[in-house]
This record gives sequence, C-alpha cells and structure tokens, in this order.
Amino acid sequence: MDLAYLRAHPEHLPTFLTHQRIRETPVSGGSICAASRLTLDDGHSVFAKSWPERSARPAPDDFFATEAAGLRWLREAGTVPVPEVLVALPELLALDWVEPGEPTPEAAEAFGRGLAGLHRAGAPAFGARWAGFIGSLPQDNTPDPGPWPAWFARCRLLPYLRMSVDGGALAGEAAAVVERVVDRIGDFGGDEPPARVHGDLWPGNLLWGADDRVWLVDPAAHGGHRETDLAQLSLFGGAPHLDRVLDAYQEAWPLADGWRERVPLHQLHLLLVHTAIFGPAYADAVVAAARAALAGSRRATVDG
Repeated sequence: MDLAYLRAHPEHLPTFLTHQRIRETPVSGGSICAASRLTLDDGHSVFAKSWPERSARPAPDDFFATEAAGLRWLREAGTVPVPEVLVALPELLALDWVEPGEPTPEAAEAFGRGLAGLHRAGAPAFGARWAGFIGSLPQDNTPDPGPWPAWFARCRLLPYLRMSVDGGALAGEAAAVVERVVDRIGDFGGDEPPARVHGDLWPGNLLWGADDRVWLVDPAAHGGHRETDLAQLSLFGGAPHLDRVLDAYQEAWPLADGWRERVPLHQLHLLLVHTAIFGPAYADAVVAAARAALAGSRRATVDG
C-alpha cells in the first residue's frame, strides 16, 4: 500500500493492518486513543489513531467522523497548518504524518498570525453542522445564532458542571461558584460573532513541526469565541513562546477591551470538562478560574 492507493481506497487500511502488511510503530495518541505511525510501501508515513481495544466501552458514534470534519473545516481556512485527513472510518482515523520539531519564537509568531486568520474565517453560527465531542465527552454543537454569552453558558458550561456534580467531582461551594458565573454570564462583555475555533486548544494540541511551523491537531472545532482558543493556550503550563503568539495575534487582529479579565471565564469550559472526565483532581482549578472570572467581571464593571 502506497499513499496513492490509500487515498483511492481508504476503506482497505484496517485490512492491511490486520494482516500486518504495513509497518506500524506505536506513538503517543493522548489520553483517549491508541495511536501509531504507519510506514507505507513508498516510504510515506501516516499517523493513525483508533479506539483502544481494551476500552470498557466502544467508540461513540461518529467520534472519528467528527474529528475528521473539524480538521477539514480548519484546514479549509488555509491559515494554520492542519494535517490532511487520509482515512476517516468508524473505527479509525489516519492523517498525513507531521515530523515533530522544536518550538521556536519564529514559529510561534507565525502561528499567532495564522490563528488570527483562522478565527477571521468565521462560522455561520455558534456550534457546527456535525456532532460534537470534547475529549471523549459529547458536546452540543446544535447551530445557534447567539448571542455568545447565553450560548456559552448553556452549551459549554452547564453540561459539564452537571456531569461534574453528578460524578462527585464538584459539590457545595465549588459548584455554587460556577453557578454564580453562569448566572452573571451577561456581565462579562466581549460578545462577538462566531469565529472558526479549534475548541480544545490546550498546549498539547499544538504540534511543533520540523518544518518550523505549528500544526493544529485533535480539535473540537466549531463556531465559538476566539478568546476561548487563546485562553486555553495558557492552561496546563502554557504553550511555548506564548507571549510571541499573543503579540503576533494582537498585531493581526486586536482583541476587544477586557480580554485579559475574561481569560478565566473562557478557561472554565475546558477545566469543567476535566472534572467531568478525570474527577476532583481538577476541582481546585475550576474554583480558582470561576472566582477569578467573577473578580475580573467586577473590575471591568468598576473600570467601565
């Protein structure tokens, strides 16, 4: 099997893998999927990911189709490198291989400008025309005209707050402080039309390539708020050269007043996803973000 054959017959890839007719090297696939590097007969490499065979439950319906749709939609903008989708099957996703490299300030600046261009490409509504997932959890992508604050509270905060409470990760004051953020969602400002966002842009979903470019992987792509992508970049240690990314972004498309105060609000979505999936280990981070969001809202109100 070479690349031309794979493009013409993507449905044959599982058969070739089953019969060990492709060299397969395990690689990191994140916390959810099993992943490998496939070397084709023409020497071309492919990144393949699949639902773990030992998982207690099967892959959700449309799990890989959703990721493929998001990758193609981001790639269509032509602003930030996104791997080509070669195979999208119910049990398997295969992408063109990106050779890893080292983070550089130059790549960070180019990424910041490209990310601004991606966001400017826009979306017809909040949400998307495909089903949504964030990690292994469902995410409501029902297209919605907005405004953004009500949509964000209803579709990006409350569902994962409920999951976190039901799973025992959040209770009492921890849940109450998030509820206060939801109740005051209209006070934070920053309402904008839907941008074309990656949707799960923590630093681990940036692939710094050997070609000195930053590639986007593992999206939860949809129409959302551009500040959400930027806020997620500073989570979990922050992306390398984040100051260069933000400065270049600001030069290409300046952010609205008060965006720094809204960073914890936008981070709250992904942090709640983490308490919903991984439990109380992330509860302190959720509470800290919610309290910081409320404090930032009060400062913005006084300054305004």
